[in-house]
Amino acid sequence: MTNKQLEKANFRALIENDGIGYVEERLNIIDVFLDTEEHVTLEDLLRLLKERGYDYEPEFVRQCMNRWVERGFAQKKVFEGQPPRYEHHHLGKHHDHLICTKCGKIAEFDNEEMERLQVKIAAMEGFHVLQHKMEIYGLCADCMQERGPMMPLSMAKQGETVVVGEIMGGKDARSRLASMGIRPGDSLEVINNNGLGRLIVGHSNTRLALGRGIARKVLVSPEPQN
Repeated sequence: MTNKQLEKANFRALIENDGIGYVEERLNIIDVFLDTEEHVTLEDLLRLLKERGYDYEPEFVRQCMNRWVERGFAQKKVFEGQPPRYEHHHLGKHHDHLICTKCGKIAEFDNEEMERLQVKIAAMEGFHVLQHKMEIYGLCADCMQERGPMMPLSMAKQGETVVVGEIMGGKDARSRLASMGIRPGDSLEVINNNGLGRLIVGHSNTRLALGRGIARKVLVSPEPQN
């Protein structure tokens, strides 16, 4: 019996023991979930179910998945800026996540050296680790390629550190930016860029607010990573 078949058999027994009904419908949902290795939202799961010919109410699917989580067969993850996602819970295995803040792509990774270092650091502080998670937010390789070598500051993502490469526009724009201390070669930390109002950037221990118009005149590139 495969691991998937074993998990499905275990869940059938739990459902029947609970006496909550709709056993086959619940198993259909779990079957579709087990067939994907992606981190799926409720909307993703509903789409996959419809592709299999199943049309269940969203609330019913949500209740089924939450029960699956409660029983320890799945994990519910909430990543910053994204709706809740469900992923398989493989016993005895731990992994961390890389999350692209532009396209939403999520990649799993595990690193034994990092795991040992975390345990070592905790032990140095007299701390016993029960569980932990690591989420690294940034831009995936595909999104980085789309941006090109330089881009307007207005396109930079919140939390990113960029280097000013060139300042476009006329004398007034250059003078205004120079009065704020922004010059080619400077590093800027993007503190807030929600795509609507002013950008807030950190520069030499100072926070600066830039209008979107003038931010488009500042061409930047990602700060090189060591």
